[in-house]
Amino acid sequence: MAFFRKKKMEQTAKEAMNEEQEEIKITDKRRFNSDGEPIVIEVKDEETEEKADPKSDYVKQLESARETADKKLVEVQARFDELKNRLEREVSETRQRLNKTAEERIKREKAELIATLLPVLDNLHRAIEAGANGTLESLLDGVRGTANGFENALMNVGVEPVISIGVPFNPELHEAVDTVEVTEDKDGRITNEYARGYKLGDRLLRPARVQVGHATKPEE
Repeated sequence: MAFFRKKKMEQTAKEAMNEEQEEIKITDKRRFNSDGEPIVIEVKDEETEEKADPKSDYVKQLESARETADKKLVEVQARFDELKNRLEREVSETRQRLNKTAEERIKREKAELIATLLPVLDNLHRAIEAGANGTLESLLDGVRGTANGFENALMNVGVEPVISIGVPFNPELHEAVDTVEVTEDKDGRITNEYARGYKLGDRLLRPARVQVGHATKPEE
């Protein structure tokens, strides 16, 4: 009786062990193949994959190139600002020198003009003395000398008189004060001058005030 009980217990234990192994095979099929041998699963390192990824290296190269370009851009901008400031400084200094030169030239021209007018003033004083102590003819001679001296002083600084009498009327140089009846060959020509005009180079200082001839056409 005890022998049969022992045999039964051994058989029950063996069946339980077989059931446990079968359960392990069923619940964890991923770890064993069809022959019951364990399967080795490789665990990949994500960081290693990232390092080995060529796309990641390309991105890093692009970032490095962008950083280099940014540094170059900053250097170029700094160089540009430096050149701009230097140019503005040179332009300002040049403008100051030109203004100073122009002011000096104007002062020099004024001094030269005044120097040419001083003899005219001397002639005026002589004319006054001649009129007080001499005859009318001597006074006229003094006035004529003064006028001639003044005209010479004007010519020395580039002033020229506007030619009027006998030339055709030019509204850009002449101002018609009145008209006079003339023959047909003198029609439109200046017959008299009331005030002489002057010009400096191409610039008209004052138009000549003149009288213009006008020919009357006979009635048919």
